[in-house]
Amino acid sequence: MTQTTPTDRLAALGITLPTAAVPVANYVAAVQTGSTLVVSGQLPLVDGKLLATGKLGGAVSTERGVEAARACMINVLAQLQAAIGDLSRVRRVVRLGGFIACTPDFTTHAAVMNGASDLAVAVFGDAGKHARSTIGVPSLPLDAAVEVEGLFEIG
Repeated sequence: MTQTTPTDRLAALGITLPTAAVPVANYVAAVQTGSTLVVSGQLPLVDGKLLATGKLGGAVSTERGVEAARACMINVLAQLQAAIGDLSRVRRVVRLGGFIACTPDFTTHAAVMNGASDLAVAVFGDAGKHARSTIGVPSLPLDAAVEVEGLFEIG
């Protein structure tokens, strides 16, 4: 049986990672200490534009939120690749954190965050199964609907 790499899986999904975005404030995109790498929160930028703005439970549908979470995860992967060079070095997706801009009565945060989680598993297989927190917030930078951050074990 031929083993596929994360890069092969991305290609099979029709995903080309974008150039990793440059931080716009006083932080770095990724920090590695030992075998742990943290990727700062990524917005759902596609070709330099936000895929979804506003709030879930308001103008943004759950389906659009799922697409936005997936776009965020693509940007997390771009930062990860920029930091380590080869996604095959990922031993485990340890944790994903999701921030969902939403109305006070919105309760399907988990469904939205599955857009990111499902992609992590599709790209890394069993090593992509992770712990997760998903939090509803009143707003995010640039009025983004979703933001995703990640913690990875690197070999």
